[in-house]
Amino acid sequence: MNTRHMHAAIVAGEPSGDLLAARMITGLQARSPGIRTTGIGGPSMARTGFEAWHPMDALSVFGYVDALRQAPRLIRTWRDTRQRVIQQRPDVFVGVDAPDFNLRLEEKVRAAGIPTVHFVGPSIWAWRFERIHQIRRAVSHMLVLFPFEVDLYREQGVPVTYVGHPLAELIPKQPDRAAARALLGLDQGQRVLALMPGSRESELRLLAPRFLQAAQQLRLQDPDLQIVVPVVNAQRHAQFASMLAQYPVPNCRILAAMPELPPHQEHTRCDGLDTRDWPLAWHAMEAADAVLVASGTATLEAALFKRPLVISYVLSPWMRRIMAWKSGQQAPSLPWVGLPNILERDFVVPELLQEAATPDALAAATWTALSDQAHADRIAQRFAVLHETLNRDTPGLAAQAILEVCHGNAG
Repeated sequence: MNTRHMHAAIVAGEPSGDLLAARMITGLQARSPGIRTTGIGGPSMARTGFEAWHPMDALSVFGYVDALRQAPRLIRTWRDTRQRVIQQRPDVFVGVDAPDFNLRLEEKVRAAGIPTVHFVGPSIWAWRFERIHQIRRAVSHMLVLFPFEVDLYREQGVPVTYVGHPLAELIPKQPDRAAARALLGLDQGQRVLALMPGSRESELRLLAPRFLQAAQQLRLQDPDLQIVVPVVNAQRHAQFASMLAQYPVPNCRILAAMPELPPHQEHTRCDGLDTRDWPLAWHAMEAADAVLVASGTATLEAALFKRPLVISYVLSPWMRRIMAWKSGQQAPSLPWVGLPNILERDFVVPELLQEAATPDALAAATWTALSDQAHADRIAQRFAVLHETLNRDTPGLAAQAILEVCHGNAG
């Protein structure tokens, strides 16, 4: 095969997938100059020269109700993408996350004789393990972000490569709390709590009142406590602000936009990292002594910032019924829900879920995280080791595995 004219079709369905795919494309371009990349992607992929058939927003849905509403558009996009891939016969198809869309597509593409790679293993280790049968049919090679996933896929007969987690490359190994506090205008000498009740409307509705009532108790224990709440958009800002009015907490600041840097202050820090593209949540976590956070990727980010954290999550009864119906399970098949605990196979940090997520319990656990320095030091040491484990040349390893699938025509 003349790799100079190699063609990879790629589908990424959300901002995290766009970033991951863009870095993977950069790795492919370094190893296969002239490679053509087409499919579905976002702005980060476009900057690499990627040719989009459909915008990434075509796959963006928020929850089950939105998925039903958007079903006709999703089906049209899926059928058009399948037709294009099978007609153009690229050297490889790479589905980046978005498993509901991509695994069905990969099944059809692989059946047509085109090798398929799936980047980011679905969390079958927690929910819906029966999907392994579809994965075995659909995927020539799986690229996973966590080391424990390798044995799982290998035992099920799915070729797999561990490529590390991209967050471990992007988050500094030695966070700079003082720099983050200076940037956000926070007092260097007082405790800081990052309050992160999620990025979805339903998450804020169910978690923010509990988090704020816990924060009220924490302020009684430390009247100088500074609280920062990063929000992802104007809607979540308005939603949280209305809740803050209902449960007032002094010295609680909503972070909705990056503060302007003083003219003399550089974006690039002494560790060489440029923080301009950081999400607001990263600045908040870096500045914090502790993080009270909704279960999700943010728990791993907090761990990589080496911060003691308390994980919480609450589902509405309706949502619990839908998840149980969709997965055939009443609860995850692991005893942990937070990524740091799953990776460590231990309750390294507390998880307060559902009925256990009372303001009193959240306040007590968060006070320990804020005030117990020996606890914070132990957590930081453990998460530093985790950071090393996850820190690999993710773009390079992913690109190398993809090229090997092409050259071997695996599948």
